[in-house]
Amino acid sequence: MRQVNVHGPGDVRLDPAPPREVGRRDVAIRICACGICGTDLTYVRTGGARAGQGGGPLPLGHEAAGIVTDVGRDVAGVREGMRVIVNPMGSMDNVIGCGGTEGALTEQLVLRDVEMNRSLFEIPSGVPFDIASLAEPLGVAMHAVNRSHAEPGKTAVVCGAGPIGLGAVVWLRRKGVSDIVVTDLSEERLALARTMGAARTVLAGRDDLEAALHAQHGTVKTMYRPAPGTDIFIDAAGAPSFVEDFVRLGRKHARLVAVGVHRAPVKLDIGAMLTTELEITTSIGYPTELPDVLAGIGEMGPAALAPIITSRYRFDDVLQAFGEADKQSGGKVVIEFDA
Repeated sequence: MRQVNVHGPGDVRLDPAPPREVGRRDVAIRICACGICGTDLTYVRTGGARAGQGGGPLPLGHEAAGIVTDVGRDVAGVREGMRVIVNPMGSMDNVIGCGGTEGALTEQLVLRDVEMNRSLFEIPSGVPFDIASLAEPLGVAMHAVNRSHAEPGKTAVVCGAGPIGLGAVVWLRRKGVSDIVVTDLSEERLALARTMGAARTVLAGRDDLEAALHAQHGTVKTMYRPAPGTDIFIDAAGAPSFVEDFVRLGRKHARLVAVGVHRAPVKLDIGAMLTTELEITTSIGYPTELPDVLAGIGEMGPAALAPIITSRYRFDDVLQAFGEADKQSGGKVVIEFDA
């Protein structure tokens, strides 16, 4: 047994890990696929948030899919051989791979105090493990889209074409929002955004976002200035400049959803927002979305979501995979385990 742990800033290791006992309320899962998240990379850079670790190494991995291998006698609704995804937020005081005592970048994960359809969810038939492992980031994206009040006929711009931004494009389109602009610093990621259904892409630092929004969404009148006819702004990159653009460009009642993590305070010109009655909200996790995400994955089929995964690594090469993910120029990096 092995586990990916963070021991300090820039110090990520693949450590030996003894098998854990499965208690009467626990479930053991053989991990088959697990994505590397931007949160994992942040823990590596900062040395990890050792909540509940007593100063010890921080286990990583929370985007996991696998097969149930052992079920505690008091666990209802779970059977050996069941194909499942893990809900890392199933226990808010012990979030898997995000400060908790367990991480899913391991051959076998033991979940404690399991409740079916809270701790874990069954994977729809026909969905392979690598696609199922996208459920967690797609859940983050779905919650952000739900917070945007998206509906047919609205227009949107998404900042950031990483896995969360690409997921936002997927769910916006399924909500009936087809006129979507995506901006990013990476041409490779913008190509992925077009593959997933973006109507227009903007290369940050080169292209003019304001001109692109006017061209794509038209121009509407607001008090004192014309504005792009963009209804929804989704910040999936944690970009202060995008928040500033929203305040500067937003039409009346435009709405910004911040789902990307901002590492420093962002200044807001409240005075500039008064005449347009702009709305700003935030989004975190997937409080209720995972069942809908899995249903959507099953309906769309694996081929529709496969482009989001741009790199696959064996678990033996997981440290190399972290280097690939840290480039932040492609889509999702997924670790696949031996069958």
